[in-house]
Amino acid sequence: MDISTLRSFFMWCTVVNAGLLALSFLFIALAGEWIYRMHRRWFPMSKESFSIAMYCFLALFKILILVFNLAPYIALLIMG
Repeated sequence: MDISTLRSFFMWCTVVNAGLLALSFLFIALAGEWIYRMHRRWFPMSKESFSIAMYCFLALFKILILVFNLAPYIALLIMG
């Protein structure tokens, strides 16, 4: 596997995961109450706990994208 193939792979991983992050944010921002009601049926939690959990989910997902997708892509861009 050559560097250009890896570069392309990490670029598309970054694009796909960033799109999923944006979609997740939109769902939570626009339909947060519906998502909360749906999850409340299975997991008893307060609205505040749910908001904290969703914020932590988005933050962790963003960090994982930066570390495991974007950083390798930038490193491969620098290499060649």
